[in-house]
Amino acid sequence: MVDLTDGPHDALGIELNVNGELVSSTVPVRQSLADWLRAELGLFSIHLGCEHGVCGACTILVDGRSVRSCLMLAVQADGTDITTAEHLAEEGGLNSLQASFNQHGALQCGYCTPGFLMTATEYLREGGTPDRERIKERLAGNLCRCTGYQSIVEAVASAAEELDDQ
Repeated sequence: MVDLTDGPHDALGIELNVNGELVSSTVPVRQSLADWLRAELGLFSIHLGCEHGVCGACTILVDGRSVRSCLMLAVQADGTDITTAEHLAEEGGLNSLQASFNQHGALQCGYCTPGFLMTATEYLREGGTPDRERIKERLAGNLCRCTGYQSIVEAVASAAEELDDQ
């Protein structure tokens, strides 16, 4: 068994695609992906709430799938394609989901918003429908203390309806 606490294995090189850019770095083997993305790349849409994978504030997409970045080590991201909320905007403006969150008042303090956006992005990319019950099920792993959730569900449903109309 390899001892990862000291010696030659306390840091490893990784190469991954983050928001469309190839990134190479040497990372401590025990550093979470959330901490590395914030500290090394300045991606502050990744919020650390519980650091136990419960709140969803640190949700990002890894190879198109939603992941709690507080539960993944940076070294585990080697070779992956990562998308954070910073990459959702289109040509300097809000994408349709972000605009829908704004229109429906689906944010207040904003702390949970990036995690909800990433989870909803995955849902919509998978062909998610405006079905409110399905949306509630998909978003169940993201916690919000401010909005009461209804506005968030409505925002995702509205974005899904807009995608259906295209």
